Amino acid sequence: MSRISKDQVKHVAHLARLAITEEEAELFTNQLDSIITFAEQLNELDTENVQPTTHVLHMKNVLREDVPAKGLPVEEVLKNAPDHKDGQVRVPSILE
Repeated sequence: MSRISKDQVKHVAHLARLAITEEEAELFTNQLDSIITFAEQLNELDTENVQPTTHVLHMKNVLREDVPAKGLPVEEVLKNAPDHKDGQVRVPSILE
């Protein structure tokens, strides 16, 4: 027994402003019925003892350790700045 009818597929296609042929309506009806059947099979699974998770794979971030280090000298940083004053980069004002 089909869980979705061809008329329902045509109605949704009409709402989505999609022009579909009779053959496409039949094809989509069968495909949607397969999807619904698969979703019903998933709902039958016993997941009572399955821990909630955000990802199916056990993943670990591989980040380097955050080690504080001395930055560049101010003179070195400012040597390529088009304009600077008192150790700060100056930029044109964008707000009036």
